[in-house]
Amino acid sequence: MAEMRPETGGYCLHGKHYLVTRTHAVHATCPKGFVNCNLSSANPGLDIRQKGFPMSKTTAVSFTDIAPLKEGVAVILAEDGPTLSPAGKALDKASEGALTNAIKMRKFKGKKKSILDMIMPGNLGLSRVLIVGVGALKDFSEDDWVRLGGAIRGKLTGRDGPNATIVLERPKRPYAVSAEQAADVALGAMLRSYKFDKYKTKQAKKDGERDNNDTDLAKLTIQCANASTARRRFATQKAVGEGINVARDLVNEPANILGPKEFADRAKALTKLGVKVQVLDEQAMRKQGMDALLAVGQGSDRPSFMAVMEWKGAKDKSGKPVAIVGKGVTFDTGGISIKPAAGMGDMKGDMAGAACVVGLIHALAARKAKVNAVGLIGLVENMPSGTATRPGDVVGSMSGQTIEILNTDAEGRLVLADVLCYAQEKYKPKWVVNLATLTGAILVALGNEHAGLFSNDDKLSDKLTKAGIETGEKVWRLPLGPKYDELIKSDIADMKNIGGRWGGSITAAQFLQRFIKEGTPWAHLDIAGTGMGSPKTEINQSWGSGFGVRLLNRLVAENDEG
Repeated sequence: MAEMRPETGGYCLHGKHYLVTRTHAVHATCPKGFVNCNLSSANPGLDIRQKGFPMSKTTAVSFTDIAPLKEGVAVILAEDGPTLSPAGKALDKASEGALTNAIKMRKFKGKKKSILDMIMPGNLGLSRVLIVGVGALKDFSEDDWVRLGGAIRGKLTGRDGPNATIVLERPKRPYAVSAEQAADVALGAMLRSYKFDKYKTKQAKKDGERDNNDTDLAKLTIQCANASTARRRFATQKAVGEGINVARDLVNEPANILGPKEFADRAKALTKLGVKVQVLDEQAMRKQGMDALLAVGQGSDRPSFMAVMEWKGAKDKSGKPVAIVGKGVTFDTGGISIKPAAGMGDMKGDMAGAACVVGLIHALAARKAKVNAVGLIGLVENMPSGTATRPGDVVGSMSGQTIEILNTDAEGRLVLADVLCYAQEKYKPKWVVNLATLTGAILVALGNEHAGLFSNDDKLSDKLTKAGIETGEKVWRLPLGPKYDELIKSDIADMKNIGGRWGGSITAAQFLQRFIKEGTPWAHLDIAGTGMGSPKTEINQSWGSGFGVRLLNRLVAENDEG
Protein backbone atom coordinates (compact mmCIF):
# COMPACT_ATOMS: atom_id res chain seq x y z
CA MET A 1 0.00 0.00 0.00
CA ALA A 2 1.13 3.50 -0.80
CA GLU A 3 1.46 5.82 2.16
CA MET A 4 -1.88 7.45 3.02
CA ARG A 5 -2.43 10.95 4.29
CA PRO A 6 -5.32 12.42 6.26
CA GLU A 7 -8.18 13.53 4.07
CA THR A 8 -8.27 17.20 3.22
CA GLY A 9 -10.79 19.35 1.39
CA GLY A 10 -10.55 21.17 -1.91
CA TYR A 11 -12.62 22.80 -4.63
CA CYS A 12 -12.83 22.34 -8.37
CA LEU A 13 -12.76 25.46 -10.52
CA HIS A 14 -16.55 25.43 -10.63
CA GLY A 15 -17.03 25.56 -6.87
CA LYS A 16 -17.84 21.98 -5.94
CA HIS A 17 -16.24 20.62 -2.79
CA TYR A 18 -14.53 17.25 -2.88
CA LEU A 19 -12.27 15.17 -0.61
CA VAL A 20 -8.78 14.04 -1.49
CA THR A 21 -6.17 11.74 0.00
CA ARG A 22 -2.57 11.12 -0.91
CA THR A 23 -3.58 8.35 -3.30
CA HIS A 24 -7.05 9.14 -4.57
CA ALA A 25 -9.71 11.79 -4.99
CA VAL A 26 -13.35 11.41 -4.10
CA HIS A 27 -15.64 14.17 -5.27
CA ALA A 28 -19.18 14.84 -6.35
CA THR A 29 -20.11 15.75 -9.88
CA CYS A 30 -18.93 19.19 -10.87
CA PRO A 31 -21.88 21.62 -11.00
CA LYS A 32 -20.93 22.47 -14.60
CA GLY A 33 -21.22 18.83 -15.57
CA PHE A 34 -17.56 18.18 -16.24
CA VAL A 35 -16.39 14.68 -15.41
CA ASN A 36 -13.06 14.41 -13.58
CA CYS A 37 -12.95 18.16 -13.21
CA ASN A 38 -9.81 17.90 -11.10
CA LEU A 39 -8.16 15.38 -13.44
CA SER A 40 -8.37 12.81 -10.62
CA SER A 41 -5.42 14.35 -8.79
CA ALA A 42 -5.23 15.87 -5.36
CA ASN A 43 -5.06 19.32 -6.87
CA PRO A 44 -8.04 21.09 -8.43
CA GLY A 45 -7.57 21.66 -12.12
CA LEU A 46 -9.32 22.25 -15.40
CA ASP A 47 -10.28 19.26 -17.52
CA ILE A 48 -9.12 20.45 -20.93
CA ARG A 49 -10.49 17.32 -22.56
CA GLN A 50 -14.05 18.06 -21.45
CA LYS A 51 -13.69 21.77 -22.20
CA GLY A 52 -12.52 20.97 -25.71
CA PHE A 53 -9.41 23.13 -25.65
CA PRO A 54 -7.32 22.43 -28.79
CA MET A 55 -3.80 21.16 -28.50
CA SER A 56 -1.03 23.34 -29.96
CA LYS A 57 -0.84 23.03 -33.72
CA THR A 58 1.58 23.85 -36.51
CA THR A 59 1.30 24.57 -40.23
CA ALA A 60 1.41 21.66 -42.70
CA VAL A 61 4.55 21.72 -44.87
CA SER A 62 4.93 20.06 -48.28
CA PHE A 63 7.58 19.96 -51.02
CA THR A 64 7.24 20.28 -54.81
CA ASP A 65 9.56 20.80 -57.73
CA ILE A 66 10.12 24.36 -58.88
CA ALA A 67 7.25 25.60 -61.05
CA PRO A 68 5.66 28.95 -62.05
CA LEU A 69 3.96 30.78 -59.18
CA LYS A 70 0.25 31.32 -59.74
CA GLU A 71 -1.57 32.01 -56.45
CA GLY A 72 -1.28 32.86 -52.75
CA VAL A 73 1.79 34.42 -51.16
CA ALA A 74 5.14 33.86 -52.87
CA VAL A 75 8.51 33.99 -51.11
CA ILE A 76 11.75 34.42 -53.04
CA LEU A 77 15.36 34.91 -51.96
CA ALA A 78 17.78 37.74 -52.70
CA GLU A 79 21.48 37.92 -51.94
CA ASP A 80 23.53 41.07 -51.36
CA GLY A 81 23.04 43.67 -54.05
CA PRO A 82 20.26 42.68 -54.26
CA THR A 83 20.59 39.77 -56.64
CA LEU A 84 17.22 38.11 -57.22
CA SER A 85 16.76 34.37 -57.62
CA PRO A 86 15.56 33.04 -61.01
CA ALA A 87 11.99 32.93 -59.66
CA GLY A 88 12.32 36.54 -58.57
CA LYS A 89 13.60 37.62 -61.97
CA ALA A 90 10.70 35.79 -63.65
CA LEU A 91 8.17 37.56 -61.41
CA ASP A 92 9.84 40.89 -62.07
CA LYS A 93 9.52 40.35 -65.79
CA ALA A 94 5.91 39.18 -65.56
CA SER A 95 5.00 42.21 -63.44
CA GLU A 96 6.75 44.61 -65.82
CA GLY A 97 9.41 45.58 -63.30
CA ALA A 98 7.23 45.82 -60.18
CA LEU A 99 9.87 44.06 -58.04
CA THR A 100 12.67 46.29 -59.36
CA ASN A 101 10.63 49.42 -58.66
CA ALA A 102 9.80 48.32 -55.11
CA ILE A 103 13.45 47.47 -54.43
CA LYS A 104 14.55 50.94 -55.56
CA MET A 105 11.83 52.74 -53.61
CA ARG A 106 12.56 50.84 -50.37
CA LYS A 107 16.35 50.83 -50.92
CA PHE A 108 16.35 47.10 -50.33
CA LYS A 109 19.86 45.64 -50.47
CA GLY A 110 19.28 41.94 -49.82
CA LYS A 111 21.11 42.03 -46.51
CA LYS A 112 20.71 39.05 -44.20
CA LYS A 113 17.49 39.15 -42.13
CA SER A 114 15.94 41.93 -44.24
CA ILE A 115 12.53 41.34 -45.84
CA LEU A 116 10.68 43.37 -48.48
CA ASP A 117 6.92 42.77 -48.41
CA MET A 118 4.98 43.91 -51.47
CA ILE A 119 1.54 43.55 -53.06
CA MET A 120 1.58 42.13 -56.57
CA PRO A 121 -0.49 43.28 -59.56
CA GLY A 122 -3.82 41.45 -59.68
CA ASN A 123 -3.28 39.96 -63.13
CA LEU A 124 -0.56 37.63 -61.78
CA GLY A 125 -2.84 35.84 -59.32
CA LEU A 126 -0.47 36.36 -56.37
CA SER A 127 -1.66 38.30 -53.33
CA ARG A 128 1.79 39.18 -51.98
CA VAL A 129 5.47 38.62 -52.61
CA LEU A 130 8.11 38.51 -49.90
CA ILE A 131 11.67 39.17 -51.03
CA VAL A 132 13.86 37.75 -48.28
CA GLY A 133 17.41 39.03 -47.96
CA VAL A 134 19.95 36.32 -47.16
CA GLY A 135 23.23 38.23 -47.52
CA ALA A 136 25.73 35.65 -48.80
CA LEU A 137 24.28 32.14 -48.85
CA LYS A 138 27.75 30.61 -49.09
CA ASP A 139 28.25 31.64 -45.46
CA PHE A 140 25.03 30.00 -44.20
CA SER A 141 25.30 27.38 -41.47
CA GLU A 142 22.72 24.68 -40.77
CA ASP A 143 21.25 26.85 -38.03
CA ASP A 144 21.02 29.79 -40.45
CA TRP A 145 18.82 27.75 -42.80
CA VAL A 146 16.58 26.73 -39.90
CA ARG A 147 16.27 30.33 -38.73
CA LEU A 148 15.58 31.46 -42.29
CA GLY A 149 12.56 29.16 -42.35
CA GLY A 150 11.41 30.56 -39.02
CA ALA A 151 11.83 34.17 -40.12
CA ILE A 152 9.83 33.55 -43.29
CA ARG A 153 7.06 31.76 -41.41
CA GLY A 154 6.88 34.68 -39.01
CA LYS A 155 5.85 36.95 -41.89
CA LEU A 156 3.19 34.57 -43.18
CA THR A 157 0.16 35.31 -41.04
CA GLY A 158 -2.47 33.81 -43.32
CA ARG A 159 -4.33 37.13 -43.64
CA ASP A 160 -3.65 37.19 -47.39
CA GLY A 161 -4.76 33.62 -47.97
CA PRO A 162 -4.34 30.21 -46.39
CA ASN A 163 -1.49 29.09 -48.67
CA ALA A 164 2.06 30.29 -49.23
CA THR A 165 4.95 29.06 -51.39
CA ILE A 166 8.67 29.46 -50.71
CA VAL A 167 10.87 29.13 -53.79
CA LEU A 168 14.18 27.84 -52.49
CA GLU A 169 16.80 28.56 -55.08
CA ARG A 170 20.02 30.49 -54.93
CA PRO A 171 20.22 33.87 -56.63
CA LYS A 172 23.66 32.92 -57.98
CA ARG A 173 24.87 29.74 -59.69
CA PRO A 174 24.60 26.94 -58.77
CA TYR A 175 20.93 27.74 -58.20
CA ALA A 176 19.94 24.47 -56.51
CA VAL A 177 19.54 24.37 -52.74
CA SER A 178 20.33 20.97 -51.19
CA ALA A 179 17.61 18.68 -49.89
CA GLU A 180 19.10 18.97 -46.40
CA GLN A 181 18.90 22.77 -46.53
CA ALA A 182 15.31 22.65 -47.76
CA ALA A 183 14.41 20.32 -44.88
CA ASP A 184 16.11 22.71 -42.45
CA VAL A 185 14.00 25.60 -43.76
CA ALA A 186 10.89 23.47 -43.29
CA LEU A 187 11.91 22.65 -39.72
CA GLY A 188 12.37 26.33 -38.95
CA ALA A 189 8.93 27.12 -40.35
CA MET A 190 7.40 24.29 -38.32
CA LEU A 191 9.01 25.49 -35.10
CA ARG A 192 7.99 29.12 -35.68
CA SER A 193 4.38 28.17 -36.36
CA TYR A 194 4.03 26.69 -32.85
CA LYS A 195 1.58 28.55 -30.61
CA PHE A 196 0.38 27.71 -27.13
CA ASP A 197 -2.95 29.49 -26.94
CA LYS A 198 -5.40 26.73 -26.14
CA TYR A 199 -6.65 28.42 -22.97
CA LYS A 200 -7.64 31.63 -24.79
CA THR A 201 -11.45 31.62 -24.96
CA LYS A 202 -12.18 35.09 -26.30
CA GLN A 203 -14.30 34.89 -29.44
CA ALA A 204 -12.74 35.59 -32.81
CA LYS A 205 -13.35 38.95 -34.41
CA LYS A 206 -15.97 39.35 -37.13
CA ASP A 207 -13.37 39.18 -39.86
CA GLY A 208 -12.11 35.87 -38.50
CA GLU A 209 -8.81 37.19 -37.19
CA ARG A 210 -7.55 36.13 -33.78
CA ASP A 211 -6.83 38.59 -31.00
CA ASN A 212 -3.14 38.64 -31.92
CA ASN A 213 -4.03 39.59 -35.53
CA ASP A 214 -2.60 36.29 -36.73
CA THR A 215 -4.77 33.76 -38.50
CA ASP A 216 -3.61 30.24 -39.19
CA LEU A 217 -1.65 29.57 -42.34
CA ALA A 218 -3.12 26.28 -43.54
CA LYS A 219 -0.40 25.13 -45.89
CA LEU A 220 3.18 26.04 -46.68
CA THR A 221 4.71 24.66 -49.89
CA ILE A 222 8.46 24.65 -50.46
CA GLN A 223 9.62 24.51 -54.05
CA CYS A 224 13.13 23.14 -54.48
CA ALA A 225 15.30 21.24 -56.94
CA ASN A 226 15.26 17.97 -54.97
CA ALA A 227 11.67 17.82 -53.73
CA SER A 228 11.40 14.06 -53.25
CA THR A 229 14.72 13.87 -51.39
CA ALA A 230 13.84 16.92 -49.30
CA ARG A 231 10.53 15.29 -48.41
CA ARG A 232 12.36 12.22 -47.08
CA ARG A 233 14.88 14.38 -45.19
CA PHE A 234 12.10 16.36 -43.60
CA ALA A 235 10.41 13.21 -42.32
CA THR A 236 13.34 12.95 -39.88
CA GLN A 237 13.36 16.67 -39.14
CA LYS A 238 9.62 16.64 -38.56
CA ALA A 239 10.01 13.95 -35.90
CA VAL A 240 12.54 16.16 -34.13
CA GLY A 241 10.26 19.18 -34.49
CA GLU A 242 7.40 17.21 -32.97
CA GLY A 243 9.64 16.31 -30.05
CA ILE A 244 10.55 19.95 -29.53
CA ASN A 245 6.89 20.95 -29.54
CA VAL A 246 6.03 18.14 -27.11
CA ALA A 247 8.61 19.61 -24.75
CA ARG A 248 7.27 23.13 -25.29
CA ASP A 249 3.73 21.99 -24.52
CA LEU A 250 4.86 20.45 -21.24
CA VAL A 251 6.81 23.54 -20.15
CA ASN A 252 4.00 25.92 -21.07
CA GLU A 253 1.27 24.04 -19.21
CA PRO A 254 0.15 25.65 -15.93
CA ALA A 255 0.95 23.69 -12.79
CA ASN A 256 -2.70 23.18 -11.83
CA ILE A 257 -3.11 21.22 -15.06
CA LEU A 258 0.25 19.44 -15.11
CA GLY A 259 1.24 17.89 -11.80
CA PRO A 260 3.51 14.87 -11.32
CA LYS A 261 0.75 12.37 -12.15
CA GLU A 262 -0.41 14.22 -15.23
CA PHE A 263 3.18 14.56 -16.41
CA ALA A 264 3.66 10.82 -16.00
CA ASP A 265 0.48 10.26 -18.01
CA ARG A 266 1.91 12.40 -20.83
CA ALA A 267 5.03 10.23 -20.81
CA LYS A 268 2.84 7.13 -21.12
CA ALA A 269 1.54 8.47 -24.43
CA LEU A 270 4.92 7.53 -25.93
CA THR A 271 3.79 3.91 -25.96
CA LYS A 272 1.95 4.75 -29.20
CA LEU A 273 5.38 5.16 -30.82
CA GLY A 274 6.69 1.85 -29.54
CA VAL A 275 8.31 3.16 -26.38
CA LYS A 276 8.10 1.04 -23.25
CA VAL A 277 7.03 3.27 -20.37
CA GLN A 278 7.11 2.33 -16.70
CA VAL A 279 5.93 4.65 -13.94
CA LEU A 280 7.15 4.09 -10.37
CA ASP A 281 4.94 5.41 -7.58
CA GLU A 282 6.05 6.40 -4.10
CA GLN A 283 5.84 2.90 -2.73
CA ALA A 284 8.03 1.53 -5.51
CA MET A 285 10.56 4.34 -5.12
CA ARG A 286 10.66 3.87 -1.35
CA LYS A 287 11.56 0.21 -1.92
CA GLN A 288 14.45 1.42 -4.07
CA GLY A 289 15.65 3.69 -1.25
CA MET A 290 14.95 6.89 -3.20
CA ASP A 291 14.52 8.97 -0.07
CA ALA A 292 16.17 12.10 -1.49
CA LEU A 293 13.61 12.40 -4.27
CA LEU A 294 10.72 11.58 -1.94
CA ALA A 295 11.89 14.23 0.54
CA VAL A 296 11.27 16.93 -2.06
CA GLY A 297 7.65 15.97 -2.71
CA GLN A 298 6.56 15.09 0.82
CA GLY A 299 5.15 18.56 1.49
CA SER A 300 2.71 18.35 -1.41
CA ASP A 301 -0.72 16.74 -1.56
CA ARG A 302 0.26 15.50 -5.00
CA PRO A 303 2.26 12.26 -4.93
CA SER A 304 5.67 11.93 -6.61
CA PHE A 305 6.53 9.60 -9.49
CA MET A 306 9.40 8.50 -11.66
CA ALA A 307 8.76 7.72 -15.33
CA VAL A 308 11.14 5.48 -17.27
CA MET A 309 10.92 5.47 -21.08
CA GLU A 310 12.80 2.81 -23.04
CA TRP A 311 13.36 2.99 -26.79
CA LYS A 312 15.13 -0.01 -28.32
CA GLY A 313 15.94 0.88 -31.90
CA ALA A 314 19.41 -0.66 -32.21
CA LYS A 315 19.94 -3.92 -34.05
CA ASP A 316 21.10 -5.48 -30.78
CA LYS A 317 18.15 -4.85 -28.47
CA SER A 318 20.17 -6.11 -25.50
CA GLY A 319 22.99 -3.61 -26.03
CA LYS A 320 23.77 -0.91 -23.50
CA PRO A 321 21.57 2.15 -23.88
CA VAL A 322 22.40 5.80 -23.62
CA ALA A 323 20.63 7.40 -20.66
CA ILE A 324 19.06 10.83 -20.45
CA VAL A 325 17.81 12.03 -17.07
CA GLY A 326 15.57 15.03 -16.41
CA LYS A 327 14.52 17.06 -13.41
CA GLY A 328 10.73 17.28 -13.26
CA VAL A 329 9.69 19.65 -10.49
CA THR A 330 6.24 20.52 -11.80
CA PHE A 331 6.03 23.50 -9.45
CA ASP A 332 8.73 24.80 -7.15
CA THR A 333 7.75 27.12 -4.31
CA GLY A 334 11.12 26.51 -2.70
CA GLY A 335 9.42 24.54 0.06
CA ILE A 336 10.05 25.81 3.59
CA SER A 337 12.92 27.88 2.16
CA ILE A 338 10.22 29.63 0.20
CA LYS A 339 10.94 31.76 -2.83
CA PRO A 340 9.94 35.44 -3.12
CA ALA A 341 6.48 35.98 -4.58
CA ALA A 342 7.76 37.94 -7.56
CA GLY A 343 8.37 35.59 -10.44
CA MET A 344 7.24 32.47 -8.60
CA GLY A 345 4.71 31.78 -11.35
CA ASP A 346 7.61 30.95 -13.63
CA MET A 347 8.35 27.94 -11.46
CA LYS A 348 5.77 25.97 -13.42
CA GLY A 349 8.69 25.56 -15.83
CA ASP A 350 11.03 23.96 -13.31
CA MET A 351 10.43 20.69 -15.14
CA ALA A 352 11.99 21.79 -18.44
CA GLY A 353 14.68 19.13 -18.10
CA ALA A 354 12.09 16.38 -17.84
CA ALA A 355 10.14 17.94 -20.71
CA CYS A 356 13.24 17.74 -22.89
CA VAL A 357 13.70 14.07 -22.04
CA VAL A 358 10.11 13.25 -23.07
CA GLY A 359 10.52 15.33 -26.24
CA LEU A 360 13.80 13.62 -27.09
CA ILE A 361 12.44 10.10 -26.63
CA HIS A 362 9.47 11.12 -28.80
CA ALA A 363 11.88 12.31 -31.51
CA LEU A 364 14.03 9.17 -31.38
CA ALA A 365 11.02 6.87 -31.55
CA ALA A 366 9.20 8.88 -34.23
CA ARG A 367 12.22 8.82 -36.54
CA LYS A 368 13.01 5.18 -35.67
CA ALA A 369 16.48 6.01 -34.40
CA LYS A 370 18.85 3.04 -34.50
CA VAL A 371 19.87 3.33 -30.88
CA ASN A 372 18.90 1.95 -27.50
CA ALA A 373 17.98 4.88 -25.29
CA VAL A 374 16.35 5.24 -21.90
CA GLY A 375 14.85 8.44 -20.56
CA LEU A 376 14.23 8.81 -16.83
CA ILE A 377 12.42 11.69 -15.16
CA GLY A 378 11.79 12.40 -11.49
CA LEU A 379 8.40 14.08 -11.04
CA VAL A 380 7.66 16.00 -7.84
CA GLU A 381 6.02 19.14 -6.56
CA ASN A 382 7.96 21.17 -3.97
CA MET A 383 5.47 22.71 -1.54
CA PRO A 384 5.58 24.02 2.06
CA SER A 385 3.34 22.30 4.61
CA GLY A 386 3.41 20.62 7.99
CA THR A 387 4.81 17.51 6.35
CA ALA A 388 7.44 19.27 4.22
CA THR A 389 11.15 18.65 4.61
CA ARG A 390 12.77 21.17 6.96
CA PRO A 391 16.11 22.93 6.58
CA GLY A 392 18.53 20.90 8.68
CA ASP A 393 16.93 17.52 7.98
CA VAL A 394 19.15 14.61 6.97
CA VAL A 395 17.90 12.12 4.39
CA GLY A 396 19.27 9.04 2.74
CA SER A 397 19.50 8.28 -0.96
CA MET A 398 19.40 5.28 -3.28
CA SER A 399 23.21 5.34 -3.45
CA GLY A 400 23.42 4.88 0.34
CA GLN A 401 24.91 8.34 0.85
CA THR A 402 23.33 10.74 3.32
CA ILE A 403 22.46 14.37 2.64
CA GLU A 404 22.02 17.30 5.01
CA ILE A 405 19.35 19.53 3.50
CA LEU A 406 20.20 23.10 4.46
CA ASN A 407 18.02 24.74 1.82
CA THR A 408 14.82 23.13 0.56
CA ASP A 409 14.95 25.34 -2.54
CA ALA A 410 18.03 23.42 -3.70
CA GLU A 411 15.71 20.52 -4.41
CA GLY A 412 16.39 19.59 -8.02
CA ARG A 413 19.74 18.00 -7.21
CA LEU A 414 18.01 15.75 -4.66
CA VAL A 415 15.61 14.51 -7.34
CA LEU A 416 18.41 13.95 -9.84
CA ALA A 417 20.64 12.17 -7.33
CA ASP A 418 18.24 9.25 -6.98
CA VAL A 419 17.22 9.12 -10.64
CA LEU A 420 20.87 9.14 -11.75
CA CYS A 421 21.60 6.32 -9.35
CA TYR A 422 18.63 4.30 -10.61
CA ALA A 423 19.68 4.82 -14.23
CA GLN A 424 23.18 3.49 -13.58
CA GLU A 425 22.16 0.60 -11.35
CA LYS A 426 19.48 -0.75 -13.66
CA TYR A 427 20.76 0.06 -17.16
CA LYS A 428 24.58 0.43 -16.89
CA PRO A 429 24.46 2.94 -19.74
CA LYS A 430 27.16 3.88 -22.25
CA TRP A 431 26.85 7.45 -21.01
CA VAL A 432 24.49 9.59 -18.95
CA VAL A 433 23.40 13.15 -19.67
CA ASN A 434 21.09 14.95 -17.28
CA LEU A 435 19.23 18.20 -17.85
CA ALA A 436 17.83 20.50 -15.20
CA THR A 437 16.75 24.07 -14.59
CA LEU A 438 19.05 23.74 -11.62
CA THR A 439 20.49 27.10 -10.59
CA GLY A 440 19.86 30.80 -11.00
CA ALA A 441 23.63 31.18 -10.86
CA ILE A 442 23.95 29.80 -14.39
CA LEU A 443 21.89 32.75 -15.63
CA VAL A 444 24.32 35.12 -13.95
CA ALA A 445 27.23 33.36 -15.61
CA LEU A 446 25.90 32.65 -19.10
CA GLY A 447 22.61 34.49 -19.56
CA ASN A 448 20.18 32.99 -22.06
CA GLU A 449 22.66 32.17 -24.83
CA HIS A 450 24.31 29.01 -23.52
CA ALA A 451 23.42 26.15 -21.23
CA GLY A 452 26.00 25.32 -18.60
CA LEU A 453 27.91 22.10 -19.30
CA PHE A 454 29.68 20.11 -16.59
CA SER A 455 31.26 16.75 -17.34
CA ASN A 456 33.67 14.11 -16.09
CA ASP A 457 34.49 13.06 -19.65
CA ASP A 458 36.28 15.23 -22.22
CA LYS A 459 35.08 13.21 -25.21
CA LEU A 460 31.43 13.45 -24.22
CA SER A 461 31.85 17.14 -23.48
CA ASP A 462 33.42 17.78 -26.89
CA LYS A 463 30.61 15.90 -28.65
CA LEU A 464 27.98 17.96 -26.84
CA THR A 465 29.78 21.20 -27.67
CA LYS A 466 29.96 20.25 -31.35
CA ALA A 467 26.29 19.26 -31.44
CA GLY A 468 25.40 22.56 -29.79
CA ILE A 469 27.23 24.60 -32.40
CA GLU A 470 25.60 22.67 -35.25
CA THR A 471 22.06 22.97 -33.92
CA GLY A 472 22.28 26.42 -32.35
CA GLU A 473 21.54 24.97 -28.89
CA LYS A 474 24.88 26.03 -27.52
CA VAL A 475 26.58 24.86 -24.34
CA TRP A 476 29.57 26.23 -22.44
CA ARG A 477 31.74 24.02 -20.29
CA LEU A 478 32.44 25.08 -16.71
CA PRO A 479 34.90 23.51 -14.27
CA LEU A 480 34.63 20.76 -11.68
CA GLY A 481 37.31 19.96 -9.12
CA PRO A 482 38.22 18.83 -5.60
CA LYS A 483 38.32 22.36 -4.18
CA TYR A 484 34.73 22.94 -5.22
CA ASP A 485 33.77 19.54 -3.84
CA GLU A 486 35.01 20.57 -0.40
CA LEU A 487 32.34 23.28 -0.32
CA ILE A 488 29.54 20.68 0.01
CA LYS A 489 31.07 18.74 2.90
CA SER A 490 28.74 18.38 5.87
CA ASP A 491 29.61 18.07 9.56
CA ILE A 492 26.84 15.54 10.23
CA ALA A 493 26.19 13.77 6.88
CA ASP A 494 28.08 12.67 3.80
CA MET A 495 27.31 15.97 2.09
CA LYS A 496 25.09 19.03 2.24
CA ASN A 497 22.87 20.21 -0.58
CA ILE A 498 24.28 23.75 -0.89
CA GLY A 499 27.81 25.05 -1.03
CA GLY A 500 27.55 28.69 -0.10
CA ARG A 501 27.07 31.87 -2.08
CA TRP A 502 29.83 31.56 -4.65
CA GLY A 503 30.06 29.17 -7.58
CA GLY A 504 26.52 27.93 -7.05
CA SER A 505 26.21 26.21 -10.43
CA ILE A 506 29.53 24.45 -9.91
CA THR A 507 28.77 23.18 -6.42
CA ALA A 508 25.40 21.91 -7.66
CA ALA A 509 27.23 19.95 -10.37
CA GLN A 510 29.75 18.68 -7.80
CA PHE A 511 26.81 17.39 -5.77
CA LEU A 512 25.48 15.45 -8.76
CA GLN A 513 28.90 14.03 -9.57
CA ARG A 514 28.93 12.30 -6.18
CA PHE A 515 26.17 10.06 -7.52
CA ILE A 516 28.01 9.07 -10.70
CA LYS A 517 29.80 5.74 -10.68
CA GLU A 518 33.49 5.58 -11.48
CA GLY A 519 33.99 5.00 -15.20
CA THR A 520 30.56 6.24 -16.31
CA PRO A 521 30.81 9.12 -18.82
CA TRP A 522 28.46 11.81 -17.53
CA ALA A 523 27.43 15.33 -18.41
CA HIS A 524 25.15 17.74 -16.59
CA LEU A 525 23.37 20.49 -18.51
CA ASP A 526 22.07 23.40 -16.45
CA ILE A 527 19.31 24.83 -18.65
CA ALA A 528 17.86 27.39 -16.24
CA GLY A 529 18.63 30.15 -18.75
CA THR A 530 17.58 28.32 -21.90
CA GLY A 531 14.76 25.93 -21.03
CA MET A 532 12.08 28.41 -19.95
CA GLY A 533 11.44 32.12 -20.18
CA SER A 534 13.72 32.07 -23.21
CA PRO A 535 14.10 35.08 -25.53
CA LYS A 536 11.89 35.18 -28.61
CA THR A 537 13.77 34.12 -31.73
CA GLU A 538 13.13 33.36 -35.39
CA ILE A 539 12.13 29.80 -34.48
CA ASN A 540 10.48 30.26 -31.10
CA GLN A 541 7.93 32.77 -29.89
CA SER A 542 6.89 30.60 -26.95
CA TRP A 543 7.77 30.89 -23.26
CA GLY A 544 8.91 27.28 -23.32
CA SER A 545 11.72 26.71 -25.82
CA GLY A 546 12.07 22.93 -26.02
CA PHE A 547 15.81 23.44 -25.55
CA GLY A 548 17.87 20.28 -25.56
CA VAL A 549 15.85 18.12 -27.94
CA ARG A 550 17.79 19.11 -31.07
CA LEU A 551 21.06 19.11 -29.14
CA LEU A 552 20.72 15.60 -27.75
CA ASN A 553 19.13 14.21 -30.90
CA ARG A 554 22.22 15.37 -32.79
CA LEU A 555 24.52 13.91 -30.13
CA VAL A 556 22.84 10.53 -30.54
CA ALA A 557 22.59 10.68 -34.33
CA GLU A 558 26.26 11.50 -34.84
CA ASN A 559 27.78 9.20 -32.25
CA ASP A 560 25.51 6.38 -31.12
CA GLU A 561 23.43 5.10 -34.02
CA GLY A 562 24.71 2.01 -35.79
